[in-house]
Amino acid sequence: MTTPPFVSPPPLPPTPPLRPGPSRARRAGIIGAVCALVLALAAGAAWWLTRDHDSSPLAGRPRVTDTAAGLSYAVPEGWKSNEGKDLIQAFTSSITTKGADGTGGAAVLAGRGAPLDESALRARTETAARSNAEFFYPDGRSSVEESRATEVSGRPAYTVVLRTQDENGRAGRLRLTIVARGEDRSAFLLGVTEAPASGASAGSAESREVDEVLADATVR
Repeated sequence: MTTPPFVSPPPLPPTPPLRPGPSRARRAGIIGAVCALVLALAAGAAWWLTRDHDSSPLAGRPRVTDTAAGLSYAVPEGWKSNEGKDLIQAFTSSITTKGADGTGGAAVLAGRGAPLDESALRARTETAARSNAEFFYPDGRSSVEESRATEVSGRPAYTVVLRTQDENGRAGRLRLTIVARGEDRSAFLLGVTEAPASGASAGSAESREVDEVLADATVR
C-alpha cells in the first residue's frame, strides 16, 4: 500500500505491500522502529524551531512550527526534534525521546490529510487510531482509553487514545488528534508511547508528555 501526498483517509504511516508478517525480533522496540520509519524517505517538509511564551506546562520550551501540516507544538525537555531530517510522505515533522531506563520511549509525529467536515471527525479519528494501533502492534490488541471532541486553536478536532499490548506483553499507548483545517486540508498529531509490560500507561512520564504536547498544539 502506498500513501499519497495528502493522507486520505485515514492518516496512517505508509505500509508495504502485503507479505508474510515480520518476525518478533523485527517488531521489538516499536519506538526505535518508528524513528527509523520517520527518517527513512524524503517528504520535503518545511519546519523550524520557535519559542513558546504561554502559560501551559510546556511554556518556554522550543516549538516545532510545521508549515506543511499547519501546526505548532512544543518539544519537552529531553526530547529530540528531528530538524533537517528527511521524512516519509505520511509525516511532515516529528520529535522523539527514549525511556528513562533506556527501554521504550515515545514519538510525536505531525502530518496533513484531506479536508474533513466536523461531522466526520469522530469516525475518521477512531478508524485511524485503530489502524495505527494495528500497524505498530500487528499481533496485539487495543482498548479505548479516551474518545472525545475537542478544539485546536478554535478549530474542530477529535482525540482518541488507545491502550495496546501484544502477545509478548509489550505495551503501548497511542494518542491521535485530527484537526479540521477548512476546505483545503486537515492536520493530525500522532503520539506513540512504548514501555515494557504495562508501563505505557497514562501515568508514565512519556505518556504525560505526549498528552501535554498534543494538548498544547496550535494551528498555524
